[in-house]
Amino acid sequence: MVKKAGLDGIEWGGDIHVPHGDVDRATQVAEKTEKAGLKVAAYGSYYRVGTDNKDAGDFKGIVEPAAALRAPVIRVWAGNRGSMEASENYRQKVIEESRRIASMASRAGIRVAYEYHNNTLTDTDESAYCLLKEIDHPSIRSYWQPSNGTDMAECASGLEKILPWLENVHVFYWTGEPERVRQPLKMAVAEWSKYLEIANRVSGDLFAMLEFVKGDSEEQFYQDAETLKGIIEDVIQ
Repeated sequence: MVKKAGLDGIEWGGDIHVPHGDVDRATQVAEKTEKAGLKVAAYGSYYRVGTDNKDAGDFKGIVEPAAALRAPVIRVWAGNRGSMEASENYRQKVIEESRRIASMASRAGIRVAYEYHNNTLTDTDESAYCLLKEIDHPSIRSYWQPSNGTDMAECASGLEKILPWLENVHVFYWTGEPERVRQPLKMAVAEWSKYLEIANRVSGDLFAMLEFVKGDSEEQFYQDAETLKGIIEDVIQ
């Protein structure tokens, strides 16, 4: 689907595609990705930094398949508590482990990037900014995505704030709050043109990754891919 849609890369997940610790599987997927003329954008680990009982297991079992996959970055979650519920001690725990796993990944030539997510320390732009600034590690980066129910100007301001750490962008369009309804990306061309114009200020390559396609429809995926390519083409002219 990714190749057919004319996109450049794909993030492989550690939950299904390339299980943690499975180096052989990672090697096979890397070869198939390259053969298809695609790039591995990232390894989505779902590892929760700073938690005592990690579903993902030991981080070594994540770095090894990520390296075999030739992924430039490992995506993680910043804990399992929202920024308003997290104590200072908890934040420090996340910070300390973030530095540890970033150093481990950097020895394999890989970066670590947070995903913006509810019930983590990246649940707001301000909390994410403070976390990244406090960690102060060259291999710690961040994805970005707009906060549902927040106006474009505020989202754009939040994106500008984390540009020094920006790794990739999650692209989607929802309406409704608190109920989130997936919509075609073509309904948000103005917003995403602005966001990607800001993201384009970052030197080097980054990926704009489609997710949350309406109805999980294959046809909608292709339509959204065309919309995204059109936005990117306009932005980089």
